[in-house]
Amino acid sequence: MQPTLYITPTPIGNYDDITLRALKILNEVDIIFCEELKPANRLLAHFKISKELISLNEHNEREIAGDVISKIIEDGKSAALISDGGTPLFSDPGHYLVELCILNKIKIVPLPGANSLLPALVSSGFDIEKFYYYGWLSPKNEIRKQEFQKLKKFKELIVILETPYRLKKILTDVITFFGANQKIVLAYKLTMPEEQIFRNTTSNILKIVNEKNLKGEFVLLVDNR
Repeated sequence: MQPTLYITPTPIGNYDDITLRALKILNEVDIIFCEELKPANRLLAHFKISKELISLNEHNEREIAGDVISKIIEDGKSAALISDGGTPLFSDPGHYLVELCILNKIKIVPLPGANSLLPALVSSGFDIEKFYYYGWLSPKNEIRKQEFQKLKKFKELIVILETPYRLKKILTDVITFFGANQKIVLAYKLTMPEEQIFRNTTSNILKIVNEKNLKGEFVLLVDNR
């Protein structure tokens, strides 16, 4: 294999969602860049793959990426970039690594695969021909309020991703800025056994979340059109 970086999606919850092509690449590359070692080791062990793993995160990316890029060029090696789950580079490390590959004329091959964005959209029942992807909101209350004030001005279908621990806070913020009767879709724990797609007003969905004390990864769609 010529020196190449493969941007390789991994399952977001269900290991059956990995593609045959991703498995082929993970078996063939010399190095795998991962976000965290623990989930990466668990994934590779599940598929009986043994490879050199290099943890690449927001704290060490600039320190490590340059040395590894030199190794890839000098030794003619190939590498895969994976995240803890889903398609890499969406609010994940790896941007500097990709930038270095482009500067050093290392081939970059993006693989299609698992993500939470498209399943949430296609199952929503909303018109999804056009949408505004915002991604992750700030964990800081004041900054998040400013973000919501900005989002309220966009008369679009708005897509927000969040961590399990802020589900109730985010829904409460949506009520504050968009109103209790705002139509939303909450795609909860996609691909996992507990997966649920809630389609209702924000106040009704928040009531369910509180009653069931739901905590899990989610995608939130706010139809502000």
